Amino acid sequence: MVFDLVAVAFWVMLPAYVPNNIAVLAGGGAPIDGGRTMGGRRLLGDGKTWRGTAVGTLGGVALAQLLNYVEPVVADAIGVPVPAFPLAAAVGLALGAMLGDVGASFVKRRTGRKRGAAFPVVDQLDFVVGALACAALFAPGWFLATFTLPVVAVVVVLTPVLHVATNGIAYVLGLKDEPY
Repeated sequence: MVFDLVAVAFWVMLPAYVPNNIAVLAGGGAPIDGGRTMGGRRLLGDGKTWRGTAVGTLGGVALAQLLNYVEPVVADAIGVPVPAFPLAAAVGLALGAMLGDVGASFVKRRTGRKRGAAFPVVDQLDFVVGALACAALFAPGWFLATFTLPVVAVVVVLTPVLHVATNGIAYVLGLKDEPY
């Protein structure tokens, strides 16, 4: 039962887990805020770019389509039925993850935090909130059938652990300037 919940939660969140990582690799270019400020601080900062957001979103959608392709094999191998991703759900999860991260960047700037500064809990769950909100908006039937309360609970517990672990690995590999 616990394995099933963790497997489903991880599976359905993969299209949301991956976009920000892809954005880091493909980022650069014009910042979303265009250099604008509010109260003497940048709206978002140079780390939130149009290219990173677009490529991250497309990467998450592409991953969801790949997962749809391998779903029968994976479900058979692990013995747990995992859901397929309708296109609207894939877009909602991937775009929502990116928008959640952008929203957190806005909040970070308003609270005086610099780019890359730690913001516990928000750093770990910003993209989850965005992904779940957009998935619910873009594919409500799929969302309600997929994100049951136990699955959401596992996502909320699992995500911070994965976030800390993957950021630590990225830091060690020199892909991030800070380990959080």
